[in-house]
This record gives sequence, structure tokens and C-alpha cells, in this order.
Amino acid sequence: MGLRIRLARFGRKRLPFYKLVVAQQRAPRDGKHLDVVGWYNPIPAADGNKHIGLKFDKIKYWLAVGADPSERVTNLLSKAGLIPPPPLPPRFPKAQPKAEE
Repeated sequence: MGLRIRLARFGRKRLPFYKLVVAQQRAPRDGKHLDVVGWYNPIPAADGNKHIGLKFDKIKYWLAVGADPSERVTNLLSKAGLIPPPPLPPRFPKAQPKAEE
């Protein structure tokens, strides 16, 4: 079974707080996990910034072992500089109206 680095929700209603955990791929979101590798607070603090705490050595270890980060965790880790950013989806040009002759 595969390993995932993903967010586990804590906190209370309308005030979420997440821990970055390493868990089995089929385990429930807030279920049993193997290791806690960081935390993320999506609610902006008084300074207007969202805060995140990462344990770089543990994250590098689990990525080397083969853990696959979820989509949201991939965005957070790429902003922290641990992994390269995911490729952007292709942008198709808007259709140009045909010129009438």
C-alpha cells in the first residue's frame, strides 16, 4: 500500500487547523497516521499571513522512502522550496471570430 503526506483536520467548527501527516493511502482523513511532519493554519493571523510549520528532515525522509504528497500538500511544499512546483495545466487560446469576407 502506498504512503501519502496529507492534511489531517483538527480545530473546531469554522476554525480549522491542519497537521501534515504521513498515513496509509486508504486510511481515513483523521484516522491513524505514521508520523506528524508539520502543521498548517489556513486562518490568517493578526499580521494577515497564514502560518505553516514543517519538519524538513522528516519530510525529506518520507519523500525519499516513496510517500506521495496530496495535491494541497504539494502546493505547500513547493512554496516552501522542498519540491519543484507542479506543472500548470495547459491554457488554450480563446477562439477568434472568423473574419467575414
